[in-house]
Amino acid sequence: MASDALGRCGLQQDPERLHGSSPAEILERMEAERAGAPFLVYRDASGAQRLFPLPASASRLTLGRGAGNDVCIDWDESVSRVHAELIRLGGEWTVVDDGLSRNGSFLNAERLSGRRRLRDGDLLRIGDTSIVYPAPQEREHGSTAFSKGLPTSADLSPARRRVLIALARPYGGGSGFATPATNQQIADELFLSVDGVKTHLRGLFELFGVQDLPQNEKRATLVERAFLAGVITERDLAQG
Repeated sequence: MASDALGRCGLQQDPERLHGSSPAEILERMEAERAGAPFLVYRDASGAQRLFPLPASASRLTLGRGAGNDVCIDWDESVSRVHAELIRLGGEWTVVDDGLSRNGSFLNAERLSGRRRLRDGDLLRIGDTSIVYPAPQEREHGSTAFSKGLPTSADLSPARRRVLIALARPYGGGSGFATPATNQQIADELFLSVDGVKTHLRGLFELFGVQDLPQNEKRATLVERAFLAGVITERDLAQG
């Protein structure tokens, strides 16, 4: 995925934050983005990421707890047997819950009433399950431009690259609920002062274009973009 929307894909409890994603999950979503078709991202009862492509050949899909649904969410008892429908109209996907569900459906925190068109990055909640709708074709041009502007390994000094790897260290080992390392953890690993770590991170924020993001998003988005750019890999995280 070559845009900020990558960070919006995937946690059942907090789907708009990348910090719950492992490198493998980030790469899985990137591959889905490259395919170009819209898809759904959510987590199952075990916390595993699930992707559901929305085929152009389909005109109507159902979501619910019953086994007969196209998107079966059988682990969530708050979801009705048939909870909501996705309907394709004029090449656009819409979501509708016309009294199908007991507990209602919510789109971007608003209770769903009637039919609503889905847009890239929308967050649908049915029962206790959150589902993100990425639509790569809606931002194809911007994604290409962003991809071309990503830093390369040649843009990183060895010291900054070590800080970046230490920041992403918790994502190693296939953990699906990692958060970036703290300044103190990075300092302890690299035998730096916390102020030194902050200086390196400020430079990395600017290099990867995340300096204007809210503080609680900068670090996770930096890790996301570093994986996307290929300047760090899971192999780097496995090395002490």
